[in-house]
Amino acid sequence: MKWGVLIFPGTWSHQDFAHVFQDVLEVEWGYLWHKETSVAGYDCLILPGGFAHGDYLRCGAIARFSPIMDAVVRFAREGGPVMGSCNGFQILCEAGLLPGALLRNDSLQYRCRWVHIRTERCDTPFTRTVPPGQVLKIPISHGEGRYYASPETLAGLRSNGQIVFRYGTPDGQITDEANPNGSLENIAGICNEGRNVLGLMPHPERASETLLGSEDGRLLFEGLLAGALPR
Repeated sequence: MKWGVLIFPGTWSHQDFAHVFQDVLEVEWGYLWHKETSVAGYDCLILPGGFAHGDYLRCGAIARFSPIMDAVVRFAREGGPVMGSCNGFQILCEAGLLPGALLRNDSLQYRCRWVHIRTERCDTPFTRTVPPGQVLKIPISHGEGRYYASPETLAGLRSNGQIVFRYGTPDGQITDEANPNGSLENIAGICNEGRNVLGLMPHPERASETLLGSEDGRLLFEGLLAGALPR
């Protein structure tokens, strides 16, 4: 399985993903510059965190029009696994691959800290080995991570089982105090209806080694590797 890590002007978490893939998981990977037009040869795509194109207009709004995104959309609609973390989640929403939007944190402050997220679904390629209810310790680093969607969209996410992660306490309680940015229903991550596109605000690549304080983020990569999706 070969992992493709996208880079936009202003992306800055790509090297963290590259380190995890090359030095921790020891899997095949490569960078994809935003001006490329093909993702041929890659089995999974990663949209990392950062500030793509400076996040002018709104987060991910300009990156959505990068040439590479047409290929990403085709890849996803053909069933290819795609993960967007932080800014990558924002870009996936702007591109229409995930519903809703990420707004300014309710504190109006940038939040960089460890959080706990409760796993709600194990029927995605990335969470297939994570039991429902398992709590993961993963860091966040964002100023615009407050998930928002219309009541109709939220109802659809609930009924379709598309809410994958919720912010909670270390023992899995979903509380207002555990919500770091004011996301509706404590949502930390969602998937598309096909379940092959995952967006989350926390950074799993920064929680893939004991040295960093947690290996929980590594579970999302190992889940996909364990059940490599035939396409």
